[in-house]
Amino acid sequence: MEAKKPYVIAVVIQLIYTGMFVVSKAAFDQGMNTYVFIFYRMVAASLLLLPIAIVLERKNVRSLSLVLLLKLFFYALIGNTFSLNLYNVSMKFTSATVASASSNSMPVVAFCLALLLRMEVVKLRSLSGKAKVAGVALCLAGVFVLAFYTGPALSPVNPHRAFAVAHAPTNGIPSRMTWIKGTFFMVLANVTWALWIVLQSALLKEYPNKMLVTVTQCVLSTVQCFFVAVVAEKDFSKWNLRLDISLVAILYTGFVVTGVSYYLQAWCMEMKGPVFLAMWNPLCFVFTIFCSSFFLGEIVHLGSIVGGALLVGGLYSVLWAKSRETKIELMSSMAKIIDGTQDGQGHKKSQEKDDGNKKQEESTSSLGVEQA
Repeated sequence: MEAKKPYVIAVVIQLIYTGMFVVSKAAFDQGMNTYVFIFYRMVAASLLLLPIAIVLERKNVRSLSLVLLLKLFFYALIGNTFSLNLYNVSMKFTSATVASASSNSMPVVAFCLALLLRMEVVKLRSLSGKAKVAGVALCLAGVFVLAFYTGPALSPVNPHRAFAVAHAPTNGIPSRMTWIKGTFFMVLANVTWALWIVLQSALLKEYPNKMLVTVTQCVLSTVQCFFVAVVAEKDFSKWNLRLDISLVAILYTGFVVTGVSYYLQAWCMEMKGPVFLAMWNPLCFVFTIFCSSFFLGEIVHLGSIVGGALLVGGLYSVLWAKSRETKIELMSSMAKIIDGTQDGQGHKKSQEKDDGNKKQEESTSSLGVEQA
């Protein structure tokens, strides 16, 4: 049973993210302002994480220097405030299926940014290097298919919405220009999120306290999102929360996604590594297609499925290349260790042989002296 735990948790994580896409889209369809939604989400996440940090890390708060706080403010602006706001605006313009499909491009985008920052290397003559280039090409193809190709519509699993949306627009289908704009907004959101991941990995090497880094960014982003929401929505009557799907979405994304899923992801990556977790991302895409169709009555087009499949292909191509390079590096380091061990043993044997020859010469000479 212990061996199956990482696989069960990986599936649970994908189900949690499927729920995030579906309830967020339902809240936006009901008229919830995306900027106000992100502010409330960050408030919920801060209320969850801040007491835990106070209990566990109150002695380490003084280690946060002014330079580090400025870095965290900038990273919160990129990774939370800008990325999440843009991502939710793009989801409002498109669909939950497109949002789920685009999330598969995240590792590929992170790889491209790491390549630009010279944290990654591509050897074009090697098989892994060709696989990386092919993965990037498939990812770009998937984005363009999502944006420009609609294809025939697939009938929803449940024509009656499980989440009743009283204030949704009557047409329900965004215009072609809005769809294209939303798709590229989503790509830009993924780029900024991937940039945050790359910068965050470098920051954690400098300051490895994950809890303080996460909570500080969360609190700073809450303040930033408040000012963004005030500028975007000046009518404070629309800030009121009611007992509907919007409140469910805020509590779910704030507590379950930020709290539970982040902990499960950290546990799963510690057990199996980040590549193992990323390999399960396409499962969220499949779940979202079904759930958005069933709960939201969302009309899924063939273009979304084809584009998502290309993004999944790009994801697996880059992950395979990374896995292959890791295995080659591991085998190379093992070979060096073995060679070093063999050289040491050979040197030891030659030393023993030399010592034996010396002893034999000494005994022969002593015997000659005795005979003389």
